[in-house]
Amino acid sequence: MLLIKEIVSTQIFTNHPPRFTEASLVKRLEELGIGRPSTYAPTISTIQKRNYIVKEDRPGVQREYNVMTLAKGDIKDETKTQTTGNERAKLFPTDIGMVVTDFLKDNFKDIMDYNFTADVEKKFDDIADGALQWNKMLEDFYQPFSKLVEDALENSQRQKGERILGDDPKTGKPVLVRIGRYGPMAQLGQISDNEEEKPKFASLRKDQHIETITLEEALDLFKLPRDLGLYEDKKVVVAIGRFGPYVRHDSKFVSLEKEDDPLSIDLPRAIELIEAKREKDRKALIKEFDEEPDLKVLEGRWGPYIKYKKKNYKIPKTTEAESLTLEACMELINNPPKPTKRTRKKSTTKKK
Repeated sequence: MLLIKEIVSTQIFTNHPPRFTEASLVKRLEELGIGRPSTYAPTISTIQKRNYIVKEDRPGVQREYNVMTLAKGDIKDETKTQTTGNERAKLFPTDIGMVVTDFLKDNFKDIMDYNFTADVEKKFDDIADGALQWNKMLEDFYQPFSKLVEDALENSQRQKGERILGDDPKTGKPVLVRIGRYGPMAQLGQISDNEEEKPKFASLRKDQHIETITLEEALDLFKLPRDLGLYEDKKVVVAIGRFGPYVRHDSKFVSLEKEDDPLSIDLPRAIELIEAKREKDRKALIKEFDEEPDLKVLEGRWGPYIKYKKKNYKIPKTTEAESLTLEACMELINNPPKPTKRTRKKSTTKKK
């Protein structure tokens, strides 16, 4: 006879498929027959440059789960926590990337099919082997493709990736998130010619996404900009812009650190960031000229350079930045040195 000593029941959650790394994405492209070894790296680089995907680390989140134990006739119910979803050096789609993908899938279904690209690769091989004429292949592709493009231009709706979150409890106006001119944003109220009051807009933070942001999180964005008080008799304001949260003081902008929350940052912390930025700028400043305040000689990541009216100009390595005069700076601005061409050493083959 088998006696039961203990029975344990543990709540388990299924995990989503793992995110791609660059290596696993290349492997998947190979499996689908898409691209060649010479095109994998440029393809991944291009979609990163266009901000369709980002490569980054994302911390896991704490999740509760239940464990029930039956032992000696007693049932014990425990709640435990675990960290899930921790990602390192993974590729994540951006909101813009998802909107572009949806648009292409809606308007170019056949071309977005994995088999289309694999078939094109095969035709390239046939052209290389002389089994297919290249102009015939282009004609067969371009005629139906051009019709799809014309149809998309005439009939397709502008993709905004719009998602309605709910209504603002205070005003009753709808709250939604969508893609704007400068990226993902929240919108309070609808755009209408009849309404006197125009809708309000707020940029999403870098860690927020159209698919996952909640109504409460979106409403918090409209609490910005926040007036923190005065420093040196000038207003200190915190807000979120195109490049993330920042502090504005005396017409200057200072980015917040990752650990700083624009909704809770206080005046002392903002002053600390302002002073740190000033100190950094002081260390970077090599030379400035009273007669031309828009011109500065600065120390940068790649060495000294001239900054003039929001443009940067290279200083030759043979020139000592500290000794530059205003006239010499203007000469470098008006007649910048030509870039030096790098010459590769020819490899010599040994004679047999």
